[in-house]
Order: sequence, then structure tokens, then C-alpha cells
Amino acid sequence: MKRLLSTFLIALAIGWLTASAQNDSEGKYTLKNGNITMVIDAAKGGKILSFKYGDQESISQLRWPEAFGSTFWTSPQKEWYWPPVPEYDKKPYTVEEKDGVLCMTSEVNDKLKYRICKMFKTDGQAIAVTYSIINESDEVRKVAPWEITRVQNEGGLIFFEAPVEGITPAGLMNFKEAYGAAWYQTDETNENRKINVDGKGWLAYCANGLLLVKQFEDLDASQPAPDEAEIQVYVNRGKAHIELESQGAYTTLKPQEQLSWTVRWYLQPCNQVSEPSEALMQQVRKLLK
Repeated sequence: MKRLLSTFLIALAIGWLTASAQNDSEGKYTLKNGNITMVIDAAKGGKILSFKYGDQESISQLRWPEAFGSTFWTSPQKEWYWPPVPEYDKKPYTVEEKDGVLCMTSEVNDKLKYRICKMFKTDGQAIAVTYSIINESDEVRKVAPWEITRVQNEGGLIFFEAPVEGITPAGLMNFKEAYGAAWYQTDETNENRKINVDGKGWLAYCANGLLLVKQFEDLDASQPAPDEAEIQVYVNRGKAHIELESQGAYTTLKPQEQLSWTVRWYLQPCNQVSEPSEALMQQVRKLLK
């Protein structure tokens, strides 16, 4: 959805409250919602460093580059390829807190001419993250939002609502279809692998007795950016980390226009299983009601 107001005024209009947010001297902000805690590092790309239930961590804490935490990029990737754009992924974000609103804002990248804003709030049982992409150029541009969350490859189950035959490339990962979803028991090979699929607006990972669920806008197959997808799963070679990725709609922005896209993060204890589970599906559906 396009918005012509400033990011900060939008936040006020939504009425987001982040009164539980606390920051330390290094630029890290902590949000709490019941038993779940999220830590965001404004000094290093506005990256989500940690997402815990109690004392138990759900996302990767590996410390080599591009292997930990959760970040945000613009899509399609072919516009910048690699490495990630430093203004969005690693450089400091400014932080503004006023009237209960927490907003982290990036610098503008000289090539892409976008500014990124990330806003955080508690939302029922979830922590909601809204990403905004602002077109700071003097040209009409087209772009999509893209969240990348790294988890460790620890023998977990990744699942989402989609037919297995809709996953591309076919056969790259051993997905099974059951209980209305596609399921992948994580494994390891000597090659990097990535799949694309048109899902139904959520992506889940069960590992070490925790169920991580991310909810986002459900797209039809025509809405993602070229060569991209609503849901992507990347598995690094060996047994290092996995990326749980979701993307929003490819959107046309006039100069100074922006799009906003929200991902709701849920985290709950679950029964650890190695096969598709009706109980896990019911747990996800109950969260997303």
C-alpha cells in the first residue's frame, strides 16, 4: 500500500505502542511481550539479533557475516546482486522515539535511492515489524520488500501452506505434503540450495521445542518481483544456517512515495517432531486466527 505521509506520522496514525522497549549504550533495543523477547541492533543495520521464548533462542547466533539474526533487503535481488546493500544491512540506523513509537531509519543508498524504515510493536501474542521503503529518487521506481531470518540447521521442520508441486526448483529439497501444507525435515548436503513457492501468508519452523511462525501478506503468483517469490527457503551447505524468507508485493512508487509491509512474529513452545504433524498445523492455525 502506497503512503504519502512521513513514516513517523504514519506510525502515530496507527497508534503503535512500544513502551516496553529498552535500549543500551551500544544501540541495542529490547522489546518484550509476555514470554517473548526481541533484540534489535540499531547500530548495525537495524538487524534483529535475537528472538527468545524465556531464555531459549529461536534464530541463528552464528557470528560470521550473513549467517545470523534477521535482516531486510529490497527485491528483486538482481538490482544489487551481492553483497547486501550496506545502508540497509549493516550501517547504523537512526532511532526516533516519541509518543510510544519506535522507528529505525536507514541512510539512502546512492545507487538504489531508497530509504528503509523499520517500526516495532507488540501485537496480541506477536511482535509486529513493519518495514517501509521510501523512494528518495526523482524517478518512478518499482520494488518489493524482503525479510530474511536466519535459523540454525538443527534438525527442525520447516512448513508452509502450499502444494509440493508448486515448489521450484522441483526435487531440490525433500518436501512432503500433509495436513494441507508442505513439510521439510532439514538435512545437510555439500551445496547451497534455495526454493521458491507461492504460499498462503505464513512460514513456520519447529526446532528444539520452539515453534517460530511468521505471518505476512498473502500474495498471488503475479505479485512478487521478477524471479522472486512470496516464500523462499535457503539452506546453506553443511549444517550451518537456514534462511526463512518472505517477500511482499512488487510495487510502483513515485518520487517520495513509500510502501509499508508488516510481518508478525510468533514464538511458542511445541512438541518436537521429525515428521509432519497435525498438532503443529492446529497450533499454527490457532495463532493466525
